[in-house]
Amino acid sequence: MKRLAPSGLGAPCSTPAEKTQLILAEAQLLREAGRSDEAYALLETSLAKQPDNPELLYETALTAERQGKPQVLEKHLKHLLKLKPDHAHALNALGYSLAERNTRLAEAHKLISQALALAPQDPFIMDSLGWVEFRLGNKADARKHLEAAFKTRPDVEIAAHLGEVLWSMGDKDGATRVWKEGQRASPDNDTLKETLKRLGASL
Repeated sequence: MKRLAPSGLGAPCSTPAEKTQLILAEAQLLREAGRSDEAYALLETSLAKQPDNPELLYETALTAERQGKPQVLEKHLKHLLKLKPDHAHALNALGYSLAERNTRLAEAHKLISQALALAPQDPFIMDSLGWVEFRLGNKADARKHLEAAFKTRPDVEIAAHLGEVLWSMGDKDGATRVWKEGQRASPDNDTLKETLKRLGASL
């Protein structure tokens, strides 16, 4: 998932907020170095010391899902939402995780709709709403939301979703155009590769 911007490393820090940013930056660097297990361990250890830290809860949740631990993601995001019920990105991440796993889709739709009401211009939340509509079988609504998301931000993962919806509606030429546009921005994206393989499509 692509819901959090990486933090930058700064000078030696002393305030709790600065320490949190340093932890997030270190975890990001570990992931980029292919050391995802170490990034997850760092975040979980840090979160154990600060169990109500919203930034650590959010980043640890996303990292847990990347590690194949969706139940941990759900636990941390639900705790975060108890602390901050209007945390749009937490609502979206939880809803998207459910939609991606094709489970509890009504709940996923409600969570993502709440997120979009809080951040109506966020292309990634538009993408999530389009994806859950697709999972629910509402292809026309899915296409509308995904086209709006892709127009706002031509991100490769949004392209993967929009292309799959177009492909399922019989518009294979349109799907291919969208996928190629997304591929230009990120040629090695795993989500796009998996989508093409699963659908038996090629570019």
